[in-house]
Amino acid sequence: MNIPHGAGPRRAVLLASALATGLLLLGACASTPMAPTASLTEAREAIARAEQADSRQHAGGELDEAQQKLAMAEVAVERQDMVAAGRLAREAEIAAELASARTAAAKAAAVNREMGRGADALTEEMQRTGEQR
Repeated sequence: MNIPHGAGPRRAVLLASALATGLLLLGACASTPMAPTASLTEAREAIARAEQADSRQHAGGELDEAQQKLAMAEVAVERQDMVAAGRLAREAEIAAELASARTAAAKAAAVNREMGRGADALTEEMQRTGEQR
């Protein structure tokens, strides 16, 4: 069997480089995932929308929860626990959206009550004017 001179070292270099590449790829897979910046941004924006909608007055508990979850997500990013950070950011966004929804429902209920009072007043006025004829 004839092995060309120099084929052994070339093969060893190729094998070593393939092994090094494999180790680098394995190391890349084991590294910390990227920070969930999109989820954090969406949570911050949802909280800002809830605050602008006066959710503090109508759904303060949900708004507080959203802010606490966002703060916990930011701490998780500092600890480089990106999975927890992403989950907490999504929970913060959901809590803020719930605060906005409860605020909208409370405002709609107030408008409904006011319209009901107006309708009652109009009915009473119509009855009075009908009695005066």
